[in-house]
Amino acid sequence: MSDAPLLIGSEIYRRSTYGPKHPLAIPRVSTTLDLIRALGWLPPAQYRDSPVASVAELTRFHDRDYIAALQRAEAAQGVDPADRERYRIGADGNPVYREVFRRPATSAGGVLLAARLGGVVHVPGGGTHHGMRARASGFCYVNDAVLGLLEWLDQGLTRILYLDIDAHHGDGVELAFAGEPRVTTLSIHEAGRWPFTGARHAGPQALNLPVPPGFNDSEMRALLHGIVLPVIARLRPQAIMLQCGADALEEDPLARLSLSNNAHAEFIAAVKDAAPRFILLGGGGYNPWTVARCWARGWAVLNRLPIPPRLPAAAESVLRALSFHRAAGRNPPEHWFTTLADEPREGPIRPEVLALLAQGLEAVA
Repeated sequence: MSDAPLLIGSEIYRRSTYGPKHPLAIPRVSTTLDLIRALGWLPPAQYRDSPVASVAELTRFHDRDYIAALQRAEAAQGVDPADRERYRIGADGNPVYREVFRRPATSAGGVLLAARLGGVVHVPGGGTHHGMRARASGFCYVNDAVLGLLEWLDQGLTRILYLDIDAHHGDGVELAFAGEPRVTTLSIHEAGRWPFTGARHAGPQALNLPVPPGFNDSEMRALLHGIVLPVIARLRPQAIMLQCGADALEEDPLARLSLSNNAHAEFIAAVKDAAPRFILLGGGGYNPWTVARCWARGWAVLNRLPIPPRLPAAAESVLRALSFHRAAGRNPPEHWFTTLADEPREGPIRPEVLALLAQGLEAVA
């Protein structure tokens, strides 16, 4: 059991919300954990509770004054105009909410713990890849992925690969390691979508693959086998971190990609054993049913667990208890309650993706 994958979670996500009208009003990590437990997939020996990262740990990357501003905002449940302007706390979709410091610090603590534990670790609360050194961005206040990668660097690793399949470009991580030869970043994301970065290669250590709307399972498979796996073969990484945002799924309200969770499962399965250390993060995802089903399935892949054709009653109850105040939540399809695996969404490999394959192969060569 000592070599079994570990899952790091926290109860802070159950009671925490960004506010009733925010895309992150939905329960994601708590539902994922509930679903995994209801399936009988989480023996106590494989679970760890996430610690809260200390100020010293957070300031390994983040500006100390910025972290102090987050703490002030949580204590006051408000932000003064100077802090809002300078740090974008309480602005740009980054609200002040009850755990505005403790929740991101918990996410960071979980990813740091995962990096220190080694082996295979799933941290669904991690993946806040937009956070900047001294600025909140894209619903992200602390960049837990950067902190985990820095922990690996501090351990002396020299070949680290960060993979990102969120619908939004992992700009904060790429920027943090610009010019750092020990960390390679590879992001597959929707072209022309916020944060409007990642349109082309940012240097020899950063490979960006902006994909068109409607990006399907066949196209993801083509990039996986045509670019991602060759990058891994060339790099021979000592550690891989995969940000597995679920907003690239077809039913997500904040993107226009068309993947099924089969694509995520196939991607995880292909890369999880390619390095001695592997961390699977969460990330984006704004439909509670599709996010929980995707991330729970990721845990199944890590453990080589078979996917039941129909969920048992306890797991179905977890999904039926959810509510969603966007249009997709008014009449959710039955399979969101009863299955874990989506129907495949195969399709043609379009010229835009073929061009990415050609460009990517040149970069890998």
